[in-house]
Amino acid sequence: MATAAPPAPPATPPLKGVQPLRAGQGNSYLWHKLHSLSGIVPIGAFLVEHIISNFETLNGPLAYAQQVKFLNSLPLVRVLEWAFIFIPLAFHALYGLFIAFRGRVSVNVYPWASNWMYVSQRITGVIAFLYIVQHVWRQRFSGISLPENPGAAFHKVQVELSNPWMLAIYVIAMIATTWHFAYGIWLFAAKWGITPGDKARKKFGYVCTVFGLALCLMGLASIYAVVWKYPNAPANVMPAQPAGIDLPAPTVPPPNSTNPQQPGDVR
Repeated sequence: MATAAPPAPPATPPLKGVQPLRAGQGNSYLWHKLHSLSGIVPIGAFLVEHIISNFETLNGPLAYAQQVKFLNSLPLVRVLEWAFIFIPLAFHALYGLFIAFRGRVSVNVYPWASNWMYVSQRITGVIAFLYIVQHVWRQRFSGISLPENPGAAFHKVQVELSNPWMLAIYVIAMIATTWHFAYGIWLFAAKWGITPGDKARKKFGYVCTVFGLALCLMGLASIYAVVWKYPNAPANVMPAQPAGIDLPAPTVPPPNSTNPQQPGDVR
């Protein structure tokens, strides 16, 4: 007599949402932690500062030049630049690309919102990486040196944005970068266990959305100021004084200490 085949075990439903990072899940645990943290501090903090500084363009070329001059006058600014911007940015970008091209896209299998958000995080990360590489090279390491010539900062950006293709790249990159950062904050809170549960994550998602939109609008407003609000800015609003040339001192008549003539005194 044939026996009935045992019933198949019920399929395990896939896990929805973002699972927190836990120790012991492979050798990449530490690198994932560092990658997640570096996106918030120092890179995210620098992004916020950078957008706020660029927002000074709305006050004109001179105000923006003064902001650039102030930042470059900070103590040990070159050490800070490499230790807290360039090196962490390189690590976050390269390891992020490794994660993006190594992982599997699952939107066709698990088509819920979190997977689409995860894919968009990969795409915006690649866009942000490509934009930042060209932006740092063109604005920091090529052409006129802005640390020594802060008065040329506004005009240098304005010349670059005079190209319609570069203007489109800047707008797309601003949207992609602020989206990447805002959703990165949400992912950071979820993966580090700061927002446990769907309810907490949903509420924090609204906060991240508003914050990301505010940063994006500030960045787009800065682009507007450079391109349309202050057209034809001077090449340098803070020209350096030529070496070896002293400005003439104001002429002050010497006091007449020897028997000065008094009013009404007829000689």
